[in-house]
Amino acid sequence: DANAPGDGYFKNVQCFVDNVIQSLEQAGANVTKGYVGELDAGDRVPIVDPYWKAGLCPVNVHWHLGAEHLSVGEYDEHGSGPATDSHHRKMLAGDVRLGGQCHHYDSHDAKFTTEYDWKHCVGMKVGQTYEVHWPHSAAGACGTPNQYQTPFYDGVFCRDGIITLDPLNTYQKIGVQSQVYTIVNDEAYYYPDMMRGMIVDGDYGEDIAMYTGSTTGTS
Repeated sequence: DANAPGDGYFKNVQCFVDNVIQSLEQAGANVTKGYVGELDAGDRVPIVDPYWKAGLCPVNVHWHLGAEHLSVGEYDEHGSGPATDSHHRKMLAGDVRLGGQCHHYDSHDAKFTTEYDWKHCVGMKVGQTYEVHWPHSAAGACGTPNQYQTPFYDGVFCRDGIITLDPLNTYQKIGVQSQVYTIVNDEAYYYPDMMRGMIVDGDYGEDIAMYTGSTTGTS
């Protein structure tokens, strides 16, 4: 039973069958400011303090092509980028799904169109929208050479005896930071460290949507 603590918690199941909920809360797909969902998570509340205060450390950093979440007017189906034509979207369908896009792209502005000589980021394109994720865990190998791992769940569940399913404490011991960016080739927007967590500086990291549940994915 995926709707109760236990081994079934991590099974990939249908969220609804015959209009009956079959699982606990999932990703907050719509993070538009002011949007209110309909699912009551009961006494499961998200971590609202900085993760380090709750004993979590980052165990991985990865990104997705386009935003996996929806924020109407910020990153959605009406955004744009260097490849938004239907032909390119169809080409991506068999491999990588293009998510929502930001509204910043300007094909007449060089910072959105000047290519960059990427050294480490395979397939990334200037002008495009990316959602960056930093999985955190209290069961990570925090402060050791093994802290960062791939796949990310190897880092999330690195140490035994911390995360339990019965009683369920995943919402207290696991968290994922996420920020959505439009990539520009402009030194004025340079940021030196994207490994240790989301940017918290000025408006960055100021207005945060927090929820319990899973991360997102293509299923």
